[in-house]
Amino acid sequence: MYRHPISTGLFVVVVVRSDNRFLLIQEVMGNRPWYFPAGRVEPGETFVAAAKRETLEEAGIPIILEGILRIQHLPQPNGQSRIGVFFLARPEGNTAPKSKPDHESLGAKWFTLTELEQLPLRTKFVKPIISEVLTKPEVYPLQLIIPEGNLSKVTQIQK
Repeated sequence: MYRHPISTGLFVVVVVRSDNRFLLIQEVMGNRPWYFPAGRVEPGETFVAAAKRETLEEAGIPIILEGILRIQHLPQPNGQSRIGVFFLARPEGNTAPKSKPDHESLGAKWFTLTELEQLPLRTKFVKPIISEVLTKPEVYPLQLIIPEGNLSKVTQIQK
């Protein structure tokens, strides 16, 4: 019996930490809320490459991925599905966050958990995720994501 393919949207969310500060971007859409660098995985792109690209495009900061905080599966009522990988990262170097608005974001800034009280946030989950990271969460190795068909341990992360 033939089945139609299930449409699945893939996305990444990147929690970038520098000491007790976290990188947030101000979104262009809606009421211009603040959120972690995030976005969809483009065709042919890996989750790792998407995380690095989205953070650079939206926040202007190159990053080093430290691990995976969680993988989220969101089945939709229409039969479609969304899968997201939440990464923990740190800045690579001392690049200042993007301050010039463009089609990716209005800019980016570093915030402490207490400074978030004054911001319109995209979701109620921003503060709990930051609180979790501050209390030393379980961070899973990037090697959990391996190319299809690779049944051995991966020793190097693909771009």
